[in-house]
Amino acid sequence: MVQAASPHLASPHLASPHRAGRFAAAGVVVLIAFNLRPSLSSIGPVLNEAMRDLHLSAGGAAWLTTAPVLCLGLFGPLAPALARRLGIERTVLLALAAVALGTALRGGGGFAPLLAGSLLAGAGVGMANVLMPGLLKRDFPHGLALLTGLYTMALCLGAAVAAGATAPLCLALGGDWALALAAWALPALLAMAVAALVWRRRIGPGAGAGMAGLRRVGGLLRDPLAWQVTLYMGLQSALAYSVFAWLAPVLRSRGDSPVTAGLVVSVSILAQTAASLPVPLLAARLRHQSMPAAAVMLLTVGSFLGLLWAPLAWQWALAVMLGVGMGGAFALALMLIVQRAADGHVAAALSSMAQGVGYTLAAGGPLLVGVLHDATGDWSGAAMLFAVAGGVAALAGALAGRARLVGAAALA
Repeated sequence: MVQAASPHLASPHLASPHRAGRFAAAGVVVLIAFNLRPSLSSIGPVLNEAMRDLHLSAGGAAWLTTAPVLCLGLFGPLAPALARRLGIERTVLLALAAVALGTALRGGGGFAPLLAGSLLAGAGVGMANVLMPGLLKRDFPHGLALLTGLYTMALCLGAAVAAGATAPLCLALGGDWALALAAWALPALLAMAVAALVWRRRIGPGAGAGMAGLRRVGGLLRDPLAWQVTLYMGLQSALAYSVFAWLAPVLRSRGDSPVTAGLVVSVSILAQTAASLPVPLLAARLRHQSMPAAAVMLLTVGSFLGLLWAPLAWQWALAVMLGVGMGGAFALALMLIVQRAADGHVAAALSSMAQGVGYTLAAGGPLLVGVLHDATGDWSGAAMLFAVAGGVAALAGALAGRARLVGAAALA
């Protein structure tokens, strides 16, 4: 039996008449988002050093960048079921604990702790990724575009800071790249502490389990629109994680120093941050989001090809353009999840599908870049991969951007 769900789930935070409580709830969202990318974007700037010390080929190193993204897809779908038992806040805190522990584990220095830590951190990021859109739909039903933009900005800012600061931090630590990677566990621990403080009434002994009545949803797997949203999320993520992992090695192969390459990646991700808020706000004013969804993907592909082949003097401008494209694509992918869902129940389920299947698909991006580089000896394979994946993503985004709702509803 299928029945219509309530327009949105009860909001324990925004129901409070106190403005401070609402700002605190939004601040927690931003702080959590900041910590969902450093474990992924910090490896690229010191990947050459890790490959040298661990005697890895490009194909072998690709597993270090692929494995955590694969965990995003494999562990993300487990999050809603876990939230129904523990509550969304407790599950997010558990995910943050996995991020912190996995990130710290990378400080072991060998291949085994580096891979194990990356897997554990990826699992935590995957669970939090899936739950946060449902939390936004529940707690901010009348400000989704703004909060989605802020959430995406914080994600991109965390990735940018990690990409730009890891190489200088490695130098400051005497070339210890493993310790530089492990240092990103500290902000994750801070986020856990602040979230636990703000959510203390929701996670205390007297708090009820369950995501405020979160229900299972039927009909998503048979819905073409749900698959279009999923494909857009997956392919734009595949390109983004390929950039996180390989843009710095690409630029170093063209003559950049480790610090310069890391800074270029950081500038690109900072541009993502700048694009993350205005793009969804502007797109929300349109009845259809098809045109902006396709345009940002084409901008992403064109800018990356420029970074491969254009003169290095252009790299800063191209990095900004690449960031605008990727930041806009990711913000729109999250926005499509919440806009194409009728309520918080469907948003959580669509988020699980789009990010679970999407990130499993995305895991192939960094791996294929490494394999193609080993096979060709240059970056021409990566260029072809970006062109094909970006074109398909633009088409999926144009279809997913139509003003429709997925044909799914909460089960009684």
